[in-house]
Amino acid sequence: MGRPSKGSYFMRIATEVATRATCNRANVGCVLVRNNRIISTGYNGSAPGLPHCDDVGHDLDAGHCARVIHAEENAIIQAALFGVSTDGAICYCTHHPCYRCAARLFSAGIREIVWLHAHASESATDRQRIEQLQKAGLVLHKIILDEDV
Repeated sequence: MGRPSKGSYFMRIATEVATRATCNRANVGCVLVRNNRIISTGYNGSAPGLPHCDDVGHDLDAGHCARVIHAEENAIIQAALFGVSTDGAICYCTHHPCYRCAARLFSAGIREIVWLHAHASESATDRQRIEQLQKAGLVLHKIILDEDV
């Protein structure tokens, strides 16, 4: 058994973080990394103190669950709560981000997003908006995990 690449290592941690998600429509995990160190994590779930989808059901709006804060947003919020700068960090996320999350990550100084799974609900409009972020300097790429670790 070999040593995993850094990308596989961080993505496997994001996959573990996703197990804490409280909206079973999509268990998403996110890890923010700067200088090869984890600075924040997040998973999709309700705001603190509010009921979880897994307990009370989903609050759907146009096919999306309005009850949850996305994993990427939670990772940014967690960093902010503890005074940790996200500028220059890399985002490892179990799922391709929606435009809203990609824009928030980009605005927080994150210029690279590594993802593992596509989102079935990604719209053509989301793809076009994300392309605009890519023209502004955002790099998105799918990771293929190391097989032999």
